[in-house]
Amino acid sequence: DLADNNFNHLRQMGGLGASYYDGYHINIVNPASYAFLNSTAFDVGVFAKHTTIKDSKASNQIWGGNLEYFSLAFPLKNPINEIYDNVRTKYKLGMAFTLMQHSSVNYDIGYIDSLSNGEQFSRNYQGTGGTYKVLWGNAIRFKNVSFGVNLGYLLGKLKYENKLQFDATEFAYADLYGNDFRMKGFIWNAGFIFTDVINKSAVAKNRTTPVKRISLGIHANSATSFSTDYTINHVLLQQLPGNIFNTDTLQIKDSIPGKGKLPAELGIGATFFSGEKFSFGVNYTTTLWSAYYNEASGDTKGSLKNSQKLSVGGHFRPNYKSFDNFFDRVYYRYGLYYNTDPRVVGGNQLNAYGLTFGFGMPFVYQRKISHVNLGFNFGIRGQNTPISEKFVKISLGVTFNDDEWFLKRKYN
Repeated sequence: DLADNNFNHLRQMGGLGASYYDGYHINIVNPASYAFLNSTAFDVGVFAKHTTIKDSKASNQIWGGNLEYFSLAFPLKNPINEIYDNVRTKYKLGMAFTLMQHSSVNYDIGYIDSLSNGEQFSRNYQGTGGTYKVLWGNAIRFKNVSFGVNLGYLLGKLKYENKLQFDATEFAYADLYGNDFRMKGFIWNAGFIFTDVINKSAVAKNRTTPVKRISLGIHANSATSFSTDYTINHVLLQQLPGNIFNTDTLQIKDSIPGKGKLPAELGIGATFFSGEKFSFGVNYTTTLWSAYYNEASGDTKGSLKNSQKLSVGGHFRPNYKSFDNFFDRVYYRYGLYYNTDPRVVGGNQLNAYGLTFGFGMPFVYQRKISHVNLGFNFGIRGQNTPISEKFVKISLGVTFNDDEWFLKRKYN
């Protein structure tokens, strides 16, 4: 499974990373958003997921969860200084550092098979591990246009094991085949955001009029290469009386160099904002998985198909200035999405769709307004294929804000 680069508050809206920006939340999908930050933000996210996997014969329910990301982002010019100096600069700068999961492998599949003479044996397939990425992003905003770039490093370790065993046959050999590999490589992506106020004349006449804005965004990256170092172990294992094991090595290959290529991606989107009260956006992303290959895992070029994702969503906030009603200050977020998966099962490309919603709850920490983002994702993947999946994902993100970084002190 690939991790979603949208942080919790964006996932609750279906995934609007191309065009959505917020002065107090981090968006790494489009690095141009860093230049819109008004405050330093530290974001950490965790999740729990309940999955029901079903085929034609069996159904299993699984709970899982993990820490997803750490991210720190901040404006390099504190907006409060402009208020103190009564000077508006034409450009703004932002920077971000992120550590997050890129992909995860965790499966354990077993079934009973038989030979032509009726003798039964078991097959078992296991996979564990994952990859992680470290990102450094920078953005510059000039008037209504912002541009940003993320530079990163990807690394991780994955382990695959296949086992064939004759459980009912005494002293039979079990066949064990393992493939472990480490991967590493540089990654990057860039993005633009254009934003403009569409009711300038109304705001000029009445300063209390909510500002209505439109934001258009695009982000992209080219295909990037990575290298692998992998090991192959193929042995026969026989258990003898007295818990003694007899091993026959068929193949051992260590530190085999390999290479692969990650896919290019393009995302576009638009979001409408009505003051602090309402937003609605649409997002489209395509990833060119048909060009992906990995020598270590045996994935050849063309083994996967290009994927697409379409999402819509937004938020509603009754009254962010309310002093006596906490629920009026809460972000109520909603979203829908549909995407095609790069994997093909039974000649059919997998697809997935789901409903998202969540709550952005403000709280005071060290006299600063910060946020707890609690989100839910109800989805279905692989419907009408040999294996289908229904899941409920519960995500929790906490964003701590601090507006005193790079603050110019003045004394009388």
